[in-house]
Amino acid sequence: MAASVTIALPSIGKEFAVDAVTLSWIATSFILSAAVFLIPLGRIADIRGRKKVFIYGGAIFGAASIMAALAWSAEILIAARVIQGVGGAMLFGTGTAIISSVYPPGERGRAMGINIAVTYVGLSLGPFLGGLMTQYIGWRSLFWLIAVLCCILLLFTLLKLRSEWAESRGEKFDLAGSVIYGIGLIAVIYGLSELPAWHGFLSLAAGLIILLAFIKWETVTKSPVLDITLFLKNQVFAFSNLAAFINYSATFAVGFLLSLYLQYIRGLTPGGAGIVLVSMPLMQAIFSPLAGRLSDRIEPRVLASSGMALTALGLLPLVFIGADTALWYIIACLVLLGGGFALFSSPNVNAVMSSVDKKSLGVASATLATMRLTGQMFSLGIAMLLISLFVGRVQVTPEVHPQFILSLQIALAIFTALCIGGIFASMARGKTR
Repeated sequence: MAASVTIALPSIGKEFAVDAVTLSWIATSFILSAAVFLIPLGRIADIRGRKKVFIYGGAIFGAASIMAALAWSAEILIAARVIQGVGGAMLFGTGTAIISSVYPPGERGRAMGINIAVTYVGLSLGPFLGGLMTQYIGWRSLFWLIAVLCCILLLFTLLKLRSEWAESRGEKFDLAGSVIYGIGLIAVIYGLSELPAWHGFLSLAAGLIILLAFIKWETVTKSPVLDITLFLKNQVFAFSNLAAFINYSATFAVGFLLSLYLQYIRGLTPGGAGIVLVSMPLMQAIFSPLAGRLSDRIEPRVLASSGMALTALGLLPLVFIGADTALWYIIACLVLLGGGFALFSSPNVNAVMSSVDKKSLGVASATLATMRLTGQMFSLGIAMLLISLFVGRVQVTPEVHPQFILSLQIALAIFTALCIGGIFASMARGKTR
């Protein structure tokens, strides 16, 4: 879904005649919605049952995919993506927790590596199949395919996943904290998207204040939706989540920006752009299981930090991209990025899930997924801000190609700097074992 929709954005923009900033909201709306609901739904999963929440999430995601396939305007499509985000939060917040509930710490890294590899097999197929489907059948076919896959997901879950996990059953759900958290996060992301306008700064400042109030509330309420002590007293948990946030902040918008670059600047078809972009998730799919197995024997701090450094090496050459940059050069950078991300991701997930007890696995899984999604939103926010500053709210035509390339170069420079800083955050987590 993530990879194929990114490839389809120019085609969606052409049909609905919308600008690049509006197009970015088709990606951002899903991520924002998922991020807002992840931690509350992860907590509900710990209380009511992870399998139950997982099943409801698949059903909501499938229904929203049908709505997206039938969308008659960009606004309706964005609304469908928001609903998809709710379903996605229910899936993201429980999947990793269920795996952690089944596998003991000594085998968890291997299981996480397989799980992440399967994720990136999907991301590898996304640009290629999504590009071909968009080119020959139309972008709506992507959402119909996802609806069918959701039906298959529900069938397998109902038939094969027989156990249930709810270690916090009977505890109260912190509704007030969830509402405060959601409002604060929405205000922050909306503010980022509206910068440098004055109301963007106002929304960002208000959102940060609200999130501070949320943290204060969570320290005094009896049954918090997010146990703040996990961050204050658990160094591995805190810095592993910070490293995840930085890594996704530095990498997620690369696919979005390069998809626009390859199709608008280089004139590639959606299928052609997909073939170029598939190199990064393909490397992630190949090396994630190996990195996961290694993290059961080697300190995740060492592996994840090495992966962050390799990611920075992949980002740095992309800063110098131009209108005539050779495609092999771009692919080589994406291969480095994919290898670095694979080396970072599985060990980092293993470190997070091994640093908490079973009672907190749902919240830990949801927190890690929230770091991922807020990092992705921050990454897209940087890209949206730079496009707004240098290109404006116009369609990407040849007249604005130089401005678009400049915004792309500056974004990649910022991402490289973030990734270099992430190496130190990853190292600061200390020893897991």
